[in-house]
Amino acid sequence: MSRTSNRTDGDVIRDFLSVADLLEEPQLAQLYAYLAREEEATVQELMNELDLAQGTAYTYVNRLVDAGVIEATTDEQPRVYVARDINLTVTAADDAREYTITPALIDAIARRTTDDDIDTYIDRHGIAGLATALTYTVDRERGEVTHRLMARDLDISPLAAEIILQALRPVVHEHFDIEEAGASVADIEVVDRDIAGDNA
Repeated sequence: MSRTSNRTDGDVIRDFLSVADLLEEPQLAQLYAYLAREEEATVQELMNELDLAQGTAYTYVNRLVDAGVIEATTDEQPRVYVARDINLTVTAADDAREYTITPALIDAIARRTTDDDIDTYIDRHGIAGLATALTYTVDRERGEVTHRLMARDLDISPLAAEIILQALRPVVHEHFDIEEAGASVADIEVVDRDIAGDNA
């Protein structure tokens, strides 16, 4: 569902509306995020993994199929569902910022039901604020920014910045290729053995 500039305005609006429920309803976002992460699942697997009642699971699946963000891969029973890729860029009303709605952002929204820090951040700063925080978290995990820089740029306290950076860290590591920085204990032990061997 990636959108490029050759799409008509009507297509882009339909695409935005198809993901609007994901942005507003964390339970739908959670189901979408699960399918995006696991690649495919039946309704029974969704019920088991997400602790959903049968009626609720079918209602959510049907809503997401109707919205075009998930699809059945077969007509055979039980049907197997997969998430369609979402990559939709939205420009803020003031044209100052663009936000890209991606599976990672939807996953972060889904976690608001189980993570009070994400929930509080969305309540205070909205989905656009969460999208910005997610971008800072990716940069932080790559060693490019600190919580203090984020706090200064966004005019929030360093503590608030650190809290949301920590809350979004699992999302970033699940959706982005982040190389671990620094040496591990095993690396240090190898260096110690090499030094000890050189002294012998």
